[in-house]
Amino acid sequence: MSLSGPMPRSSWMFPLLAAVFFAAATAFGWSFSATTGGALFAIVLLVILFGTVFAAVHHAEIIAERIGEPYGTLLLTLAVTVIEVALIATMMLGDKAAPALARDTVFAVVMIVCNGLVGVCIFIGGLRYREQGFQVTGSNLYLSVLVVLATITLILPNYTLTTPGPIYSAAQLGFVSVVTVLLYGVFLYTQTILHRDYFVTGDDGAEHGSSSAGRLALSVVLLLASLAAVVLLSKKFSLVIDAAIGMTGAPPAFAGVLVAILVLLPESIAAVAAARRNHLQKSINLALGSSLATIGLTIPAVAAAAHALGKPLVLGLNNQGIVLLVLTFFVGLFTFGTGRTNILFGLVHIVVFAAYIFLVFVP
Repeated sequence: MSLSGPMPRSSWMFPLLAAVFFAAATAFGWSFSATTGGALFAIVLLVILFGTVFAAVHHAEIIAERIGEPYGTLLLTLAVTVIEVALIATMMLGDKAAPALARDTVFAVVMIVCNGLVGVCIFIGGLRYREQGFQVTGSNLYLSVLVVLATITLILPNYTLTTPGPIYSAAQLGFVSVVTVLLYGVFLYTQTILHRDYFVTGDDGAEHGSSSAGRLALSVVLLLASLAAVVLLSKKFSLVIDAAIGMTGAPPAFAGVLVAILVLLPESIAAVAAARRNHLQKSINLALGSSLATIGLTIPAVAAAAHALGKPLVLGLNNQGIVLLVLTFFVGLFTFGTGRTNILFGLVHIVVFAAYIFLVFVP
């Protein structure tokens, strides 16, 4: 979707279709089943859901263009996080127990963003410009917060003594949720107010403020409508995912990958487009910001919902996942340590991402 010119029809048609589809499905009792009609239901649902997610991100981009960096990329990540929380909470807290879905989705987001998306952006930018620059200080802040958040939410649960296995006790989960939100909040304050210059380059301000006030107001309304539509359709989507995994025999972790792909696809397209325009800083803001928002906001929100409903919440990764996570951060320290990138840095991240996807199916 273009951010200039007339507003594309798809940006308002898909939220409207989502509302109509949800109303019709509720009124007539439509749902997914392993039949020909069920397949048609799934196809229509996925098309409308993906279209609505793209519409939500499109309107977030229009607003982001008006308010400038780094507030723009922050708004994008928050919009995506709302969608992600809705999908995870609906699937995890539904009739079919999925206590590890939040962990699998958060881990998938980190691997897709920090390896797949970062790798593709750097590789494409390297092919086109040979080298690209970014703010080292801002990237180091992203990584330092991300390493701490990922460690206390995805690794530390395996090594606590109050409860066995990869599960926090209620007190531990409450503590982790509070410090996670606190750390993410301080990061946002640093990013948007205290050290805003760490996260922008000279080119980032050039796109500021080109949308009219009328279009901006319409985008705010349609963004809220799109997010509400995705939340309403999330239950229907969870039924399709559960049935697809059951019929194909895919591992349970694949559900987390599918949710992560759904919520990250539009933002990923924006990040790749920014890298092609030689705005690698914006690509990094989108990519690493998504990972931080996923852990900093999704985990506490899902933890609160799980505690309120008495549902178990599995957070700790297995040894294989821990190795991949540590490898990701180790490679990231080198990639973001110099302020310059090239295609080899991108290819290294892509290889790590390929290993993650392969091991999801062949653990």
